[in-house]
Amino acid sequence: MHVFPRYAAEDPARAAALIRENPFALVVSAVDGVPVATHVPVIPDDDTLVGHMARANPHWRSFESAPDVLVVFSGPHGYVSPTVYATDPAVPTWNYAAVHVTGRVELLDDALDVVERTVAALESLRSPAWEPTPASRERFAALLPGVVAFRVHVHTEKSMFKLSQDIDAERYARVRASFATENPRLADLMDGS
Repeated sequence: MHVFPRYAAEDPARAAALIRENPFALVVSAVDGVPVATHVPVIPDDDTLVGHMARANPHWRSFESAPDVLVVFSGPHGYVSPTVYATDPAVPTWNYAAVHVTGRVELLDDALDVVERTVAALESLRSPAWEPTPASRERFAALLPGVVAFRVHVHTEKSMFKLSQDIDAERYARVRASFATENPRLADLMDGS
């Protein structure tokens, strides 16, 4: 991902928060020179990322021969219409936040641990949070033969938080107000830019 310096996250905690709050990632690798991508939940785990996918998905089989992956996390995004600016001339644009992580992937033996930690991470974002019952844990265990878990050892991380930083305060306020009703998560993200 090309990162324009004015849109890069100055605080690494901002990129970490985007990953934590938007864990449905796109895992991309190359198999025999052809890009392959799978959408899966991926969560932070210390200085690495962990995730899981269906064993029926052949993508995971390429991890041993082609262990370099790109993991893409997308945050809130939205179209900015020139009508919001109330000025002329004006051009449309797109506000968005994304984090790209590269690293080497390793297959893990304990898929149940990864699934349970993924559930715990996602439930921590909800209120009320769901707590697995013994019957639910048994169901997880029954599904495990169909699940493959993996860890990504992070090499690089790049982030873009393009959130109308390059316009004047009046137009910025108009864009922020527009998103407050249409896309509140994006408006909240603009508050932190």
